[in-house]
Amino acid sequence: MWKTAFAVLLLACGLAVAADDGDLVIPPVTYLALARNGPSPEAFVPAGWRIETRLSGDLNGDGRDDIFLILRGNDPRNIIDASRQGGPEKFDTNPRILAVAFANAAGGYDLVVENHTLIARTTYPGEQDPLDPNGVQEGGVEIKSGTLRVTLGYFTGNMGRKIFTFRFADNRFVLIGYDSVDVERFKGSMEQVSVNYSTHRMKRSVGKISDDTDNVTWTTLPAKPLLTISQVGDGMEFEPVKK
Repeated sequence: MWKTAFAVLLLACGLAVAADDGDLVIPPVTYLALARNGPSPEAFVPAGWRIETRLSGDLNGDGRDDIFLILRGNDPRNIIDASRQGGPEKFDTNPRILAVAFANAAGGYDLVVENHTLIARTTYPGEQDPLDPNGVQEGGVEIKSGTLRVTLGYFTGNMGRKIFTFRFADNRFVLIGYDSVDVERFKGSMEQVSVNYSTHRMKRSVGKISDDTDNVTWTTLPAKPLLTISQVGDGMEFEPVKK
């Protein structure tokens, strides 16, 4: 099923990349510090930002619904004309902040995560927005079984997605799972990786989308402290095994 879907995408999408007719000027941005406490999700939105995604669910096991926010800059100066570079006339380069706030007994919320590196700013018009739910490779965020799940999709020379699963433990959100699929569009080769950092096991499958037979290897990873969201860094640059 996976390989059939990717084969269709390879045929349908082609390589619509325009020549670079000039330098694209990306305005600098400032990430404002979020409030540490607030009575509502809106209290954590700084001036010039908006709530792009809001989810609720119990993330620390206390029976209260916590909030998971993706905040997006709302500065019109960061929406630029990228048509000369083969992009849209209104290319949104506004950055994002990932935030998590736990519900407290008084009825408000306490901020526990403020991160703007995992979901990097989109600054190249040939890239897919990593969180675009309607992109060639679907992206998005969800709360699932008490965990945070962030899916980043991409579509350039290669296409695929990276899925990060975080769980709250020892007063921090740590990476417990990583899954990815990557397709070399010209060669039709595919690599899938699945890592369970709690059990230190990694599965890697390599094959062709035109062939149902994959080369599968299992690896036992060395026991290391689990990475926090901030330690993961840029999700698109993340490597599942640090050398």
